Amino acid sequence: MKDFFKYMFATIAGIIITSIIMLLIFFSMIGAMVAKSDQAVDVKDNSLLVVKFDQQIVDRATDNPMENFDFMSFKPAPQMGLNDILKAIDNAADDDKIRGIYIETEGIPAGAATLEEIRASLEKFKESGKFIISYSNVYSQKSYYLASVSDKILLNPEGMVEWVGLRSEIMFFKGALEKLGVEAQILRHGKFKSAVEPFMYEKMSPENREQILTYTGSIWNHWVEGISKMRNLTPEKLNQFADNITIRNAKAALENGLVDSLVYKDQVINMLKELTDTKPKKDINSVSLAQYTKVKPKRKHKGFIREKIAVVYASGEIVMGDGNEGAIAGERFGRAIREARRDSTVKAIVLRINSPGGSALASEVIWREVKLATEVKPVIVSMGDVAASGGYYIAAPADYIVASPTTITGSIGVFGIMPNVKEGMNKKLGITVDVAKTNRNSDFGSLFRPMTAEERAISQLSVEEVYKTFIGHVAEGRETTVEKVDEIGQGRVWSGANAININLVDEFGGLQKAIDIAAERAEIENYRITELPELKNPFEALVKQLTGGAKARVLQNELGKSYKHVERLKSIANSRGIMARIPYDVEMY
Repeated sequence: MKDFFKYMFATIAGIIITSIIMLLIFFSMIGAMVAKSDQAVDVKDNSLLVVKFDQQIVDRATDNPMENFDFMSFKPAPQMGLNDILKAIDNAADDDKIRGIYIETEGIPAGAATLEEIRASLEKFKESGKFIISYSNVYSQKSYYLASVSDKILLNPEGMVEWVGLRSEIMFFKGALEKLGVEAQILRHGKFKSAVEPFMYEKMSPENREQILTYTGSIWNHWVEGISKMRNLTPEKLNQFADNITIRNAKAALENGLVDSLVYKDQVINMLKELTDTKPKKDINSVSLAQYTKVKPKRKHKGFIREKIAVVYASGEIVMGDGNEGAIAGERFGRAIREARRDSTVKAIVLRINSPGGSALASEVIWREVKLATEVKPVIVSMGDVAASGGYYIAAPADYIVASPTTITGSIGVFGIMPNVKEGMNKKLGITVDVAKTNRNSDFGSLFRPMTAEERAISQLSVEEVYKTFIGHVAEGRETTVEKVDEIGQGRVWSGANAININLVDEFGGLQKAIDIAAERAEIENYRITELPELKNPFEALVKQLTGGAKARVLQNELGKSYKHVERLKSIANSRGIMARIPYDVEMY
């Protein structure tokens, strides 16, 4: 028995010591990753800036190497920040060591407005007199739109250019819910507020189809006009190509003027060597965009700069509480805006919104802080890919709104869903629910019975009150009447190009345009940018990944692109109260 305890304690001690050693090794690896991410990048003379959009592009990416780390495969899933990309391209234009940009990408993991900002920055880069060359085996419509700013568009002889136009596909769950015995009890204001349609219908309503055709048509026309300008092809001709599927292969792309040459990769490399004055037997000096984002630009002003413009990044679904990096949490973002308002060194605020909306109550919390901020300093909104419903709610009180022509916005409307699972529980599973209650309406909101007529009327009244508040805020912020807002509201989704004509947006432009306007209104020339809210440190991210984040990552790996449907259903299932959200998630290909 004595030997048994001796060996048992020795084993336990061994496990503890081994765990401590493994933990120390693990944290050493984290430290090494952090140190590596902070390493300075050496850019050589006659260098080529290589742009490969092989990482997810978000408005602001963290420098934390543990963020989005996949603990199942033990590999990072890095992201690139649009803010870093724009700074890098701007820096490259003034960098004597950079000779030009080489773009090689088949698809761009970013939204239409993000794409627009990158394309605009590349157009500005060309003003430096430096070249841009693009090459791909396959150009998606998004990647081709970006590549169209290039001096030369090159394509693999067996490659292709996708050119068929835009479409919208919406998944409907009504039939599945009926089979499960679940009734989605719908409350909404706005005939265009189609967020609830997947739970009501088996296909698009006429109103939803109308709004989709309007904003997708607007975005497509914008792309066509941009390409037409760069490639000397008429919009009519480009639309004929799409209608007739003319661009079936690489040869057709060349014959019809979409590309300049059909070449293989080795021929591209030889071309780039000539452009960078590189000897045939030498390798081209190159630096990736991801590396170049770490290169500090030349300082335009000497000495310490006290005055600041605060850029507050609001990306994700709008939720109550403190949330996490992937959501716009009412309390967390309220604090960030309040901090910027109270900071005397912050002379203006730019609110960068990339959100489909979410909780109406959380939107109200943020709206209040934005409204208070406008009373003491300029507040300019920069809309990203999506700033709709709750995303527009928090934008409404700003002094000025800047958006891309391809931004998805509007969707001024609200809805609520109260599921009734009684039939499914009773008939499908044989489960019954009984209730004992102190008052007549104590079980108001129960999932296990249908709403009464009185309850539905009360709930609908709440929806109407929130909608009335919403359009009142918009009318006040946009200096118009509630009648005019209601006319363009009703939950209707608009593109930025549509929105500027109906007083929802003031000017076209990206984040930098909004910052320039903020500086002008604050009457400052020398300033620095401070970004809010503050990002989590590596150890906070580690805890997140080891808990819920890791679990979600496993499911995401298994389901791939289909994971977004699970996330959408989870969002609806976890929602509380009245929602101000765009009908669906919009992705352009």
